[in-house]
Amino acid sequence: MKDLFSVAGKTVLITGGTRGIGLMIARGFVEHGADVTIASRSKDACNEAVAELSQYGICKAIPADLGTEDGCKALATAFAATSKKLDVLVNNAGANWGAPIEEYPDSAWDKVMALNVKAIFHLTRTCLPLLYESASADAPARIINVGSIDGLHAPDLETYAYSSSKAAVHHLTRTLAKRLAREHITVNAIAPGPFPSKMMKATLEDFGEAIVSAVPLRRIGEPEDMAGVALYLGSRAGAYVTGAIIPVDGGMSTTL
Repeated sequence: MKDLFSVAGKTVLITGGTRGIGLMIARGFVEHGADVTIASRSKDACNEAVAELSQYGICKAIPADLGTEDGCKALATAFAATSKKLDVLVNNAGANWGAPIEEYPDSAWDKVMALNVKAIFHLTRTCLPLLYESASADAPARIINVGSIDGLHAPDLETYAYSSSKAAVHHLTRTLAKRLAREHITVNAIAPGPFPSKMMKATLEDFGEAIVSAVPLRRIGEPEDMAGVALYLGSRAGAYVTGAIIPVDGGMSTTL
């Protein structure tokens, strides 16, 4: 029981791991002894995050643009050059776009869907050989997708592609969970509520008090809240959980 939540020694790949929720998850795994690789489009952001996280443990970075299938394949190939197996894949990279319905551009749909949904499928598929090397009946490999509570309800803001993409992430999670269970790979999704991040910065500045008042626990999320659920899903404690969508939102989903 003392090792129930241990991730020590696990190999972990986290997309969008240089800021926001991805960085919160990355730090949690690094501090608890995992061998973590983060990915982001920006080489500078990768270097900055590695410098920060390496104070706490093992962290490496691979610059990668996951907006295309080729970009996903390139990341999987680069990771395979450094590790023979993958214990935990965290699909966190994402994009948002807000605009009035009359002005919402088609290019926004393409960008958001490509990164938020298609990248999860493409990267998961190209990482399967590494996940197979890790997976066993007693210790399954793990895939953790980052969705959103905006995929569980209709949001107030006009983020049509984002909320639709996150609902798609949740259902893709269930579909992958059903298919990959036979390979001893679990697939779950985290659906965050309000957390401090670059994506949420302007919203929290403009509507912070209203958002906090709408959260039953009366606060926004903290890094430990996000890291905790990811560590649970990546450890022995979460080995029998698959196909779940877990809201991490202070209770907001209970009021929707």
